[in-house]
Amino acid sequence: MANTSSRTLRLLSLLQAHRHWRGSELAERLGVSERTLRRDVDRLRELGYDVDATPGVDGGYQLRAGSALPPLVVDDEEAVALAVGMQAATDGAVPGLEEVSVRALGKVVQVLPPRLRRRVETLRAMTVPATWGPSSGGPSVDTEALVVVAQACRDGERLRFDYTAREGEETARHVEPHRVVKLGRRWYLAAWDVDRADWRSFRLDRLRGPRSTGARFVPRTPPGGDAAEYVKSSIVGLREPQRVVAEVEAPADRVQARIGRWALVTPVDDARCRVEMTADQFEWPAMALGSLGAEFRVVEPHELRVYLREWSDRFGRATA
Repeated sequence: MANTSSRTLRLLSLLQAHRHWRGSELAERLGVSERTLRRDVDRLRELGYDVDATPGVDGGYQLRAGSALPPLVVDDEEAVALAVGMQAATDGAVPGLEEVSVRALGKVVQVLPPRLRRRVETLRAMTVPATWGPSSGGPSVDTEALVVVAQACRDGERLRFDYTAREGEETARHVEPHRVVKLGRRWYLAAWDVDRADWRSFRLDRLRGPRSTGARFVPRTPPGGDAAEYVKSSIVGLREPQRVVAEVEAPADRVQARIGRWALVTPVDDARCRVEMTADQFEWPAMALGSLGAEFRVVEPHELRVYLREWSDRFGRATA
């Protein structure tokens, strides 16, 4: 059995990683008796952590938001994610940190006191992002909705939300959430649809008002055993991201200031530069290059040249 200090830290980490624990499960994880567990919980309360205890057969422990923000127990990956990857949780700017960023964000939201929540909401409401079009060229996802969905996946609780299908049909959904999946610039939820008795994938930017019902469920295994592969196979006509390369007749610093957030800009000489970006659709590269107000030549792919010719012909007919 670990010493008291390390066991208390382990208990705190378990409480932050899961919304609700039965007392017997926690005691088994820590290798102690339920009486010792109660003493450890009291020790956390003395340190300023608000831990709810529910009596009864199905009772247990749950960490809730308190009057002050106590220290968080995070692992090394989560600490890095908190420092440089929090924004990446919603715009995918740092590949590979998406899931760990969502996990860390869930921990912060769980213990954030109301006064700090108000400051965060005020800052978000009063800040206008200096972007052109949606973040990273993809549809925007509400951070609060993302957290609700991710926490429901973590806690194994059923979700209800309103959903708008590709054809525009709006429906109310009741699901057992499994995993949040990041594909390209889009976020998806892989879940078991309770009303339809089948697996479904949902785009998070089309999902509104997610709310946990508090009802727990026994986790299911998605088709093929992997959530990401299921989401890929469920999306009809999903394109693989394509590399776009163009040479622009404009100084690199000017192009960098305009579209550098979404593209790699490399100087060729004082008056020209090379632009590289990755896109799963050609609308974004076409708009980005067109917004520069400079001559440019598409190096690759050939399909983008065809796409721009079609745009050119359409605009020509519009001005005839």
